Amino acid sequence: MRLRKKPWARPELEACSFFITNPSNYKGKWREFFNNDNPIYLELGCGKGTFIAVHGAENKDKNYIAIDIKDEVLVLAKRNIEKSYNEKQTETNNIKLMAQEILLINDILGDGDKIDRIYINFCNPWPKKKHKKRRLTHTNQLKNYKNFLSENGEIYFKTDDDELFEESLEYFKENGFKIDYITYDLHNSDFEGNVRTEHENMFSEQGIKIKFLIAKR
Repeated sequence: MRLRKKPWARPELEACSFFITNPSNYKGKWREFFNNDNPIYLELGCGKGTFIAVHGAENKDKNYIAIDIKDEVLVLAKRNIEKSYNEKQTETNNIKLMAQEILLINDILGDGDKIDRIYINFCNPWPKKKHKKRRLTHTNQLKNYKNFLSENGEIYFKTDDDELFEESLEYFKENGFKIDYITYDLHNSDFEGNVRTEHENMFSEQGIKIKFLIAKR
């Protein structure tokens, strides 16, 4: 479902202390920008921010970058982040939110950034053959991520889509990633620390099992 244009979304985002309006200015300098040596975790397609808001507020020893493309979605993520941090009574100094086309991720992240973990949660499966190159787990995209993923960096990938999951396994192998963990039923697995997203709850309520893997360089 498409969100209606919200003319107030961009002004609200630009008034937010952790929203970055010009992320390309910090390419190769994100560690310097965070001003610490903590690991940097990246969520591609953060949506309404449910996932990253919880992670960021509960793990102040990590830095987080959350990316999506639409202001109408990002403003909801901004509010969810503020709510989660306020509940924890902690500052939003370890999280940055920004609008960015993920297919052009190399415009804002480079070798000097050394991202330690990438989260990809319920991305568009792009089922048509002519569109598969747009998948966030496609071979072409994984090559892009290698430009800034640290030597032992990981990718956490969750989806409800069986075909996307199976074909993504091949993409990871083609790019030299090792599958460190895999489950075809996340909610009945031994994996600890899962944070459920809105999509995840919706699919689970429909009886769809959640597929999850951790791929490591």
